Amino acid sequence: MSGVDTGIFSGGSARGLTLELVRVTEHAAIAAAQLRGQGMEREADQAAVDAMRNELRLLPIAGTVVIGEGERDEAPMLYIGERLGTGDGPEVDIAVDPLEGTTLCAKDMPGAIAVMAIAEKGTLLAAPDVYMHKLAIGPGYPAGTVDLDRSPAENIVSLARAKGVDPSALTAIILDRPRHIDLISAVRATGAGIRLISDGDIAAIIHTTKPGETGVDIYMGTGAAPEGVIAAAALRCIGGHMQGRLILDSADKRERARHMGITDPNRVYDMHDMARGDVIVAATGVTNGALLRGVRFTPGVIETETVVYRSNTGTVRRIASEHRRVEAAFR
Repeated sequence: MSGVDTGIFSGGSARGLTLELVRVTEHAAIAAAQLRGQGMEREADQAAVDAMRNELRLLPIAGTVVIGEGERDEAPMLYIGERLGTGDGPEVDIAVDPLEGTTLCAKDMPGAIAVMAIAEKGTLLAAPDVYMHKLAIGPGYPAGTVDLDRSPAENIVSLARAKGVDPSALTAIILDRPRHIDLISAVRATGAGIRLISDGDIAAIIHTTKPGETGVDIYMGTGAAPEGVIAAAALRCIGGHMQGRLILDSADKRERARHMGITDPNRVYDMHDMARGDVIVAATGVTNGALLRGVRFTPGVIETETVVYRSNTGTVRRIASEHRRVEAAFR
């Protein structure tokens, strides 16, 4: 079901741009998938970056990367502040993660994706590449059901109450990291179950929007801020609740944040603070996962699966593509 198509990406131009974004993430996914299972994290990430940058340069936009993989001196990664597109078309913010789950790709484990978001200029949170406390649940709950300023146990109990179930009926999804030992213990003490994941928290946050299908009710823990903004952009399109707080635990990080316009290092951002206005998010599977099927290489054909979310219309499109292995296969 779609709503009124308004905003900077309206009418036929939005549909055309949506397909162009699909092309961008498809090419990044295909490039990374060629190194799938070979144990080469940096090489796979670089292949995805190069493919994504090449395609973004062709888009009819005047884009600026506000969520990327580093600062200007860390090129050739897609860096914060990099200008992309032909310069003709709308001015937009770009958030990219050319290969979310580099380790997943290197080990050919489930869940690696190529993902990006674009939004009206000035509407995506321009955050430094630091960690972020994140908390997310799906749609259908009143505001304030969960809150970063509460303890993990309080959030589990509150969500269970809102769902009308015992906490033992809930499952939290958490990155399997040593820093989460206390969080894991606190959640398990409530009786709730935990699904530990090695990587891929964008997909993990999206999983909270369909607990009946995914078995995931809540995302908790800390992860990279860029992925947090992209996940917030996706939830803006499909519903849910998300909060994030940047972890600015050094003078250098606070200074970097200040240069990006962040004056309150303790601020809690909701998903509307992280992604406002008209937002489009595209993700293509690199390896097979619960969210997307990975790239398939067959004789003469490369197959991809992509999901595209749009905030102003509330649409979710799944696009299965076949790329003929001819000279133009990667254009």
